[in-house]
Amino acid sequence: MSRYLNVCQLSSKILRTSSLRHGAICSPILKANNKSLQTLSTVSYPKTGSHLPVRCAQHHYSTETKAASSDNAEKHEFQAETRMLLDIVAKSLYSDKEVFIRELISNASDALEKLRYTQLSEVMPFPTDQDHGKLEIRLSTDKQNRTLTIQDSGIGMTKEELISNLGTIARSGSKAFMTQLSEKNVDVSTIIGQFGVGFYSAFMVADKVEVYTKSHKPDSVGYIWTSDGSGSYEISEFPSAERGTKIVIHLKSDCREFADDQTVLNVIRKYSNFVNSPIFVNDEQTNKIQPLWVLEPKSVKPEEHIEFYRYISNSNDQPRFVLHYRAEAPLSIKSVLYFPETKPGLFEMSRETEVGVSLYTRRVLIKSKTDNILPKWLRFVKGVVDSEDIPLNLSRELLQNSPLINKLRNVLTSRILKFLQDRSKRDTENYLLFYKDYSHFIKEGIVTTQDLNEKEEIAKLLRYESSELEEGNLTTLPEYIEKLAEGQKDIYYLCAPSRTLALSSPYLEALRTRKVPVLFCYEPHDELILLQLRSFQNFNLTSVEKEMRSMDKEEDETGKILGPDSLPTGERDELVSWIQETMKNKVHQVKITSKLDAHPCVVTIEEMGAARHFLKTQSQNLNEEQRFSLLQPRLEINPKHPIIKKLASLSKSNPALAELVVQQLFSNAMVVAGLVEDPRTILGNINQLLTLALEKH
Repeated sequence: MSRYLNVCQLSSKILRTSSLRHGAICSPILKANNKSLQTLSTVSYPKTGSHLPVRCAQHHYSTETKAASSDNAEKHEFQAETRMLLDIVAKSLYSDKEVFIRELISNASDALEKLRYTQLSEVMPFPTDQDHGKLEIRLSTDKQNRTLTIQDSGIGMTKEELISNLGTIARSGSKAFMTQLSEKNVDVSTIIGQFGVGFYSAFMVADKVEVYTKSHKPDSVGYIWTSDGSGSYEISEFPSAERGTKIVIHLKSDCREFADDQTVLNVIRKYSNFVNSPIFVNDEQTNKIQPLWVLEPKSVKPEEHIEFYRYISNSNDQPRFVLHYRAEAPLSIKSVLYFPETKPGLFEMSRETEVGVSLYTRRVLIKSKTDNILPKWLRFVKGVVDSEDIPLNLSRELLQNSPLINKLRNVLTSRILKFLQDRSKRDTENYLLFYKDYSHFIKEGIVTTQDLNEKEEIAKLLRYESSELEEGNLTTLPEYIEKLAEGQKDIYYLCAPSRTLALSSPYLEALRTRKVPVLFCYEPHDELILLQLRSFQNFNLTSVEKEMRSMDKEEDETGKILGPDSLPTGERDELVSWIQETMKNKVHQVKITSKLDAHPCVVTIEEMGAARHFLKTQSQNLNEEQRFSLLQPRLEINPKHPIIKKLASLSKSNPALAELVVQQLFSNAMVVAGLVEDPRTILGNINQLLTLALEKH
């Protein structure tokens, strides 16, 4: 016995000192020494730290299986549903056949976890042998013989468990698969990979599958289970099996890529890189990166977060903020979420950009970059979410519509909003830098979110300048409300390209006189954001333009209210009638206002923000008359302003010049209101006025 163990150990040394594949060495040794082959049949598998015993065991098992089949093998028929399932899987053309590795590794991981639990909960000794005591998963590839072996040192199976677990459909994923298959008009190729169907997924790539297993129970006997997936399987005793389960997959000719170690490594890194137990491929551990989300948040160092963030995001920057979040109710959640430091590029702003959060269950990947786990506006967040409440074989369809996923999304979104709100208070400087780079996403969230409570929570993250603050200082909606005068029921805002234009706006005059604070919105989309939000904490969000139109509706426009500097009542009425007749094709109504001081006139429209949006997006096919008919602008004139006073007398002495002046006043007011798409259209009228002005000199 020791002689032939030495042979294997010597072969292992040869393997370590050369870069040759194992299959190329193992076969010549066996062929050269038939006695070695016979003696090696007594060698147990695997000998950790040496490839060759595993390889030799592979060849040995294949020989032993044939012997068992002809001597003491018991033949069993698969359950009817299982036969149907195997037939479909075997003939599947599903493109993601690689999922069978994920499924088998998940099974192996479950077996190890069950053994851990059993050892802790039952009165049973832990294995004393150093090799046998290691709880790990080992994969080995053999290109020459076109096999892939997946082995665990877990709880193993008895003969009865073999029949129950592998002969009938027991896994929930497989049951769900069969349920969906029973529905009409189902495309089989679209659902094979959705469910993975556990162990049976091996038959997507296998001509034959051999399972060697031995239960952890004392005095258990080892068994070999063999099937080609055709409808039956054989079971026979295999005395030399060790505790655990070893699956040898004899690959189909068109699936030979899974006998390549690099292919296997790539699949493991994609799906199973964070499985709880060590995974080895040809004796090299593959899952060395620690799944930080399962650790206690306080135990993780900042540099570990940086390394992990760079790994999952495939970037070289570092996270600006880290949310390491765990919860047991209403769902079991372990997550680590990162907010990037780098400003998003133009492509990343697109809603077509993939999300950055992957969904796991018990450390096994369900879906990378899961679309539905967070709302689309949070697509800039990177990280991992792991929930044990989510089944491994959740289909793509259910991933979109599952109440469980919806609940998970709501919990995560709420937690992220709370985190950002808290960060904005405790780390204001860094939050403002984040807001500068990512405010586009926050505002998108307000527009796209249907839930009103969630809209308000997102709105707490908004920041705006105010007429009451110095330039560059930002305030929040809750802070604005705290400073409101008693009885004020509105949050006022003014949209303008810059602070200079906002401060010089005619719409601001009346509110500044009353010392009412006004939020300044400089981005083109801010207006749509606030129109969508409508209210915040029971306070209406009102544009100053709308306020100007509705303010003082019942005001008695008398000379006493307007003051002694205004036009007399008779002249005012005559001027209003003349302007109404002159501008009848453009102006819906002319009105005297007491709300202006520095400006001669202003245009008001019932819903100014919506009107601006309409002109930008929908007015291309409308002529001028149609546009004014839809807008129905009201021209409000200031009877105290020198231009208006002069216009009153000019309308009688020089109607032609007065018409040019009033046309220009209206055009100016439309430009200030943001209702002129191309200001170049008013240059002709300006030039005529200049010509008339120069004629006198």
